[in-house]
Amino acid sequence: MKVLIIGGGGREHAIAECVSRSPKVEKIYCAPGNAGIAELAECVPIAPMEFDKLVEFAKEKKIDLTIVGMDDPLVGGVVDAFEAAGLRAFGPRKNAAILEGSKAFSKDLMKKYGIPTAAYETFDDADQAIAYLEKTTYPIVLKADGLALGKGVLICQTRQEALDGVKEIMEDHKFGSAGNQMVVEEFMTGREVSVLSFVDGRTIRLMTSAQDHKRAGDGDTGLNTGGMGTFSPSPFYTKEVDEFCWKHIYQKTVDAMRAEGREFKGVIYFGLMLTPDGPKVLEYNARFGDPEAQVILPRMKTDLVDVCNACIDGTLDQLEVEFEDNAAVCVVLASDGYPVQYEKGKLIKGLEEFKQADGYYCFHAGTKQTEKGIVTNGGRVLGVTAKGADLRQARENAYKATEWISFENKYMRHDIGKAIDDAQL
Repeated sequence: MKVLIIGGGGREHAIAECVSRSPKVEKIYCAPGNAGIAELAECVPIAPMEFDKLVEFAKEKKIDLTIVGMDDPLVGGVVDAFEAAGLRAFGPRKNAAILEGSKAFSKDLMKKYGIPTAAYETFDDADQAIAYLEKTTYPIVLKADGLALGKGVLICQTRQEALDGVKEIMEDHKFGSAGNQMVVEEFMTGREVSVLSFVDGRTIRLMTSAQDHKRAGDGDTGLNTGGMGTFSPSPFYTKEVDEFCWKHIYQKTVDAMRAEGREFKGVIYFGLMLTPDGPKVLEYNARFGDPEAQVILPRMKTDLVDVCNACIDGTLDQLEVEFEDNAAVCVVLASDGYPVQYEKGKLIKGLEEFKQADGYYCFHAGTKQTEKGIVTNGGRVLGVTAKGADLRQARENAYKATEWISFENKYMRHDIGKAIDDAQL
């Protein structure tokens, strides 16, 4: 089989590593890929939104399966483009990817089908939003409706912060057209847990749970980022939580999308908040999370290619999806100054250490191959992942492995997995 992966970050590197373990796969391509992915796949200089070029390449190379890693091409309809050309692509069609592409749509869906989530109001007029915020209680959450690289969510403690947020999202268009519409949501408290799942339109198979750290600084301080680290599984995802979510969230979401004429095939990421009133949906994503994929896919025992094909064919009910009974922790090595301003082009040393280390992974997010070697080429540079018998051991291994890597302006959080201590494991 020949497989094409669309994307060029840490998530796509984790997908490529997982696909490379399949005995069915003889060749992997990645568009556009990165310096790390290039060790597993042939990288091709086609951007994820260049649908015509991607389709043309897939036809020319006789690609058997395309896996779409990123949200933008999914929401833009890349799977529709591939299917129209008679090609197999793993991911939701455009009309189903709206589950992530529009927060207003997903909130309305949950309200209509009784799926637990925070109370909310939707606005497409800044003045109306301001009038509402003058009389609401705080803290409150503002969300740009569309895709915003995981950064279009503002938690506002005061009325002034909220008014500034409306200006940022709807008037200054900091997140571009994503802010044409805005969701104002009640602020929920509790533990956050991410649960990813494979879906074939009807059947849903859960992956192992995980937890992401979004804030840039230790102690969950600083700006929201695309993710500074993750651990899996979450000790807070208990049997009781699982039973509640199966009854009230997981299957209901899949069935609701089908009832709306938006059959969902691909990955649904359930961002959950474990509130005092029970689990509620914070957000949906329509693809693998990043960096969640970097702690989930290394633990996957079932052949990812088989699962992708079963989702496309609607035969997921015939397949069990299994994961190793262990743990993994990922610590993101970033460029100092991320997510605001940072320098690129810094030489990375120590990558070869991972080639001899079993159970250790270095997933490339923002790197580039140059004449002098592999250099930094983004805010999030590398995801250092390690497995262990349990979460404590995995965390210890991951932080040990971060010491193998050096580059000028290297930055990371030192408290990834602090919740492991809180859980008193």
